[in-house]
Amino acid sequence: MPAPALLQVDHLTISFPVMRGLFFRREERRVTAVDDVSFTVPEGKTVGLVGESGSGKTTIARALVKLQTATAGRMLYRGQDIVPMEERNFLPLRKEIQMVFQDPFGSLNPRLTIGQTLAEPMEIHFPGRTAADRKELAAALLQKVGLNPDYLGRRPREFSGGQRQRIGIARALAVEPRFIICDEAVSALDVSIQAQIINLLQDLQEELGLTYLFIGHDLAVVEHISDEILVLHHGKLVESGPAEQVCQAPQHDYTKRLLAAVPTLG
Repeated sequence: MPAPALLQVDHLTISFPVMRGLFFRREERRVTAVDDVSFTVPEGKTVGLVGESGSGKTTIARALVKLQTATAGRMLYRGQDIVPMEERNFLPLRKEIQMVFQDPFGSLNPRLTIGQTLAEPMEIHFPGRTAADRKELAAALLQKVGLNPDYLGRRPREFSGGQRQRIGIARALAVEPRFIICDEAVSALDVSIQAQIINLLQDLQEELGLTYLFIGHDLAVVEHISDEILVLHHGKLVESGPAEQVCQAPQHDYTKRLLAAVPTLG
């Protein structure tokens, strides 16, 4: 029996206005970044969303956490349509839907210690916890992502890119999410570190029952972690299916081009 859908996206369209005029600005036309896209993300599974820069991947991710407004369509998270939802109603779901960002250098506040970085979301979503509780949980989170708990007092500049991405994952875990969007989460890392982070994400998924939307442009990397793959091209979903099927027997010319672009040894 297939896993139930944690997220169901139906006919999602996102467009942006192109304005004209210096003093009296008016909308001249609209540019469609996401064009009638539908897909589901089964609970406990990983769905990969792959495409080149400008294909609409990050726009979808931003819409899922309500940093971008959908023009049309539905996004059902646990059966609730989050598209028309006001922020005060979405707040209880916000802790369930977390993001791990592409840039491990820019996504952490350089002024905060790692302990403060991990405690901050807990203060917002779990106000009943004491400072001692938050510190204890932050130390446990560092350990869970393979870092020394003694790092709580350090600042982001003291860590490598791979270590910072582990901290970013720990920050996402701090509010006990069910669904994590990994937006190009390994693309800024070298190949060996990419593999370590992917293995960590897979271990955490098995341990915590997490669900992932894993966004990337390298089809080989996306295949390694995904159960299903969605191929996005110029805002349109051009191919989807089980990861092995999409990568071993691609149907669309664009998917074939993505596969041909994957570096090979020799």
